[in-house]
Amino acid sequence: MLNALQVVTTVAVGLMVGVEFSVAFVMNPILNALPEDSGQLGHAHGGRMLGAVMPVWYIGSLVLVAGWAAAGWHDPGTGLVVTAGALLLVSVIMSVLLLVPINNRGKTWTPENRPEDWKEQMNRWDRYHCVRVAVIIAAFTLLVAALA
Repeated sequence: MLNALQVVTTVAVGLMVGVEFSVAFVMNPILNALPEDSGQLGHAHGGRMLGAVMPVWYIGSLVLVAGWAAAGWHDPGTGLVVTAGALLLVSVIMSVLLLVPINNRGKTWTPENRPEDWKEQMNRWDRYHCVRVAVIIAAFTLLVAALA
């Protein structure tokens, strides 16, 4: 049972890392290169779509890691799993405090109602997001190392 939990947890966190990495280094550069208002509209749509899915994924991943740590408490590598869980908790806190407020504003913007500093706010979101991606990559790496 623990082996199945380890695999499910590692896959769930790994997929989350892949999506967030893709947002940071593939999708956002593509959206930012689109002409006129297309990029801003794409960011708003992405914020609505991923804003609905990612909270469940982040919290679910954290719950899975906590379950792995509890079920395998006496196994070697549990310290790595606990540390990965702490990093995922940091990513959730970062999301709630730094990224979600910007995303909640950005997902409602249109070319007609966006604020003058909308590009600055999106750049701030991008910087915070890159830090969050580094944090969840570190967590994923620790989970993989715990399996070894």
